[in-house]
Amino acid sequence: MTTTSEQPTVSEEESLDRRPGRWIGHWAPEDPGFWLRTGRGVAKRNLIWSIFAEHIGFSVWLLWSIVVVRLGDAGWGLTTSQALWLTAVPSGVGALLRLPYTFAVPIFGGRNWTVISALLLIVPCAGLAWAVEHPEIGFVPLLLIAATAGFGGGNFASSMANISFFYPEREKGWALGLNAAGGNIGVAVVQFVVPQVIVLGGGLALARAGLMYIPLAVIAAVCAYLFMDNLVEAKADVRPVWSSLRHHDTWIMSLLYIGTFGSFIGYSAAFPTLLNSVFGRPDVALAWAFLGAGVGSLCRPFGGRLSDLVGGARVTVASFVLMAVGALGALWSVEQRDMGLFFGAFLLLFVATGVGNGSTYRMISRIFQIKGEERGGTPEVMLAMRRQAAGALGIISAVGAFGGFLVPICYAWARSTYGGIQPALRFYVGFFLALLVITWVAYLRPGSQMARAGV
Repeated sequence: MTTTSEQPTVSEEESLDRRPGRWIGHWAPEDPGFWLRTGRGVAKRNLIWSIFAEHIGFSVWLLWSIVVVRLGDAGWGLTTSQALWLTAVPSGVGALLRLPYTFAVPIFGGRNWTVISALLLIVPCAGLAWAVEHPEIGFVPLLLIAATAGFGGGNFASSMANISFFYPEREKGWALGLNAAGGNIGVAVVQFVVPQVIVLGGGLALARAGLMYIPLAVIAAVCAYLFMDNLVEAKADVRPVWSSLRHHDTWIMSLLYIGTFGSFIGYSAAFPTLLNSVFGRPDVALAWAFLGAGVGSLCRPFGGRLSDLVGGARVTVASFVLMAVGALGALWSVEQRDMGLFFGAFLLLFVATGVGNGSTYRMISRIFQIKGEERGGTPEVMLAMRRQAAGALGIISAVGAFGGFLVPICYAWARSTYGGIQPALRFYVGFFLALLVITWVAYLRPGSQMARAGV
């Protein structure tokens, strides 16, 4: 097994305690000697291929966000509300699947489940390729087929839970930020590439949007099979996941993650449709909507790195301030019919959600580390808390991902009830300010235990 550019020595190979099926029995990232000698190289290799598989998963998850903009040209007569439902349902299914996907890592192993979850992406890709060419099937079957794209959303939870075991606490914010950003950027890639691929050679071929990702899913599975590892430390029973549910911090962080990641994925799904329906500019939606998800994704690892330096709670509070400002700007732009301001306000929202995604995830691992130190800090206690933190990561990501379902639905409700999206934007301003207060009270209030520990 290579760790950097050289073959490891026999002692290093033995220190990993390699077992059949690419299982690693001994893993001690908090040991500086082990980490520098062996751990970092192995962790980096697993991170790279985890990012690739998660990237393909996110791309498949958000395929419908850009396909719906061209369904009318393919013979589908959909209303704005129906289009928003097609973007919302895959997000909701992906959120639901994040719970079983989190349990899959301790049951099957991180590398093994990456292989399985990558192959499952073939189902929504093939379904999309067939459905878009058969308008006669109607909206409900189309919606059910779109729901299978949620397989791609489930990948995130298992990937983050798995990678959290590979890295030491001091580098976890950056590593998890990179892992998540590599997946998140799949949203921008699919929104940039698909509009060009479906019109190659003239005409419109929406089926290519699904077909192009089938071989990529297979490649992701093969690479995970060949180059990733399973950790015995992560292969525990599922009780630590259930144990994480007993901590009130798991539920507080779930709420905060609805505001950060839920906003990111919801805005990513709805942004192209909003540009088309509110301002009547499908050309802008197809050509430029990818920038929102792109800047949000790129900002995520920097949110994690900044949190490593100054604390995740402080960065999270700042991100909610920016989100409220962005939502106010979007509200003003809709009332003034200013598409340029609308686009800029949403870019600010995407930047803030990206930073907040990184900072909230960094807070989770730090919170459980503090809990372990309070209970004695023995190796056994800290291992148990790392397992609970991994379980909490999956649960929080599942709850937070429901924001990806709620955001488009909220826009659809406002549009159908009031004829515009302004009520939804007003709600988001208040929601972000409420989350700011919750973060401060729970983790930054002077004299509080978590504030003293520097969450």
